[in-house]
Amino acid sequence: MIAEDASPSKEPGTRLPARLARLARARFEFPRRGQFTDGNRIRLLSTGEEYFPQLLAAIESAQRSIHLEAYLYEDDSIGRKVTEALVRAAGRGVQVRLIIDGFGGGEHIRRLARELQPLGVQIRIYRPERWWRLQRRLFRRLHRKIAVIDQTRAFVGGINVIEEPPDEKGPRLDFVVECEGPIVSAITLSAERLWWTLSLPRLSEPAVPFPRSFGLRTQQPIRGGVRAALLLRDNLLHRRTIERAYTEALAAAQRDVLIACAYFIPGRRFRATLLEAARRGVRVRLLLQGRVEHLVQFYAQHALYGQLLAGGVQINQYTRSFLHAKAAIIDDDWATVGSSNLDPYSLLMAREANVLVRDAAFTSELRARMEQAIATESTQFGPEDLVRRSWPTRVFDWIAFGFTRVAIAIIAQDRHY
Repeated sequence: MIAEDASPSKEPGTRLPARLARLARARFEFPRRGQFTDGNRIRLLSTGEEYFPQLLAAIESAQRSIHLEAYLYEDDSIGRKVTEALVRAAGRGVQVRLIIDGFGGGEHIRRLARELQPLGVQIRIYRPERWWRLQRRLFRRLHRKIAVIDQTRAFVGGINVIEEPPDEKGPRLDFVVECEGPIVSAITLSAERLWWTLSLPRLSEPAVPFPRSFGLRTQQPIRGGVRAALLLRDNLLHRRTIERAYTEALAAAQRDVLIACAYFIPGRRFRATLLEAARRGVRVRLLLQGRVEHLVQFYAQHALYGQLLAGGVQINQYTRSFLHAKAAIIDDDWATVGSSNLDPYSLLMAREANVLVRDAAFTSELRARMEQAIATESTQFGPEDLVRRSWPTRVFDWIAFGFTRVAIAIIAQDRHY
């Protein structure tokens, strides 16, 4: 992972050994990834219509630092508003960092890197190499969506920096959580580590000053706050952290499971755990994509519908607009919101970030929004709908699913998924 912008950073440099020592100490002082902390304030934001006003207001109010990560960062009305807010923040002395995936950001973010660097906005591009080189590692992308403001406020979810489609009946259904409290320390540390990794110099380039740290600060618990944890997925130490959190909760489920997922192609272990919960009498419902956005994923997940329906799982297809949510609730006090789909890309290849909340009030709020989507914005897909699918369509379902399995065996080197 390397940075696209090779020009020396305008940030004051620090010595590498001292920088490593600070990160090592933070490993013990800050909440570990996946470790629950108490005293957090977690606010649910539904769709970009709720999220972007809050994000822009937070950027405008920043006094010390801004860190923003996204997979997509479009050159549209939303992207331009965010960019202008970041430039204004840098102009008033705020340290601004932006990390965008090299494939998701495309040529726009490469151009933006050249334009914003002189204005004080520091940019790193995650894996800037082009995909046409067909190297396995290039499929391992940055898919998480994180914003950290002054180390006191953070946003984690599934919404990219992109405007809503103008010709749709409504905004994409997606969620973000706004966080305050000790969990922000874990999010900040994760952001700092990725920035540090992307700032490592290449041997072929002249040495540049190592980037200055934000100056990591531990956030104190908020009275009356909730229990929450940051879940990360990467390709080193936390390959199955998010998937394991799901399967452990599913194995302990007693009454109700409701999962909203844009791309639902889980592996064998996940499906077995889900079906076992249904066999125990747990009500298991899925809210899945009902409109074709990405062809292969859309049809590949239909290949699983027969097994799921036969196992007692209720399937609902979101049809009001595009479903982009990655959220779930289990029983009365387990909820997660983040960037990770339940498909091979998210679970085996991409960097992802979810927030896990153990709180009845938050779970109830998320449940109400998902129940509304099922009741008024979706259609239920039953066995009769499966039968009505034409045989060419069903054949294509299995071709798409087979292609996905083969691709995973080759790219992710996981034949047992």
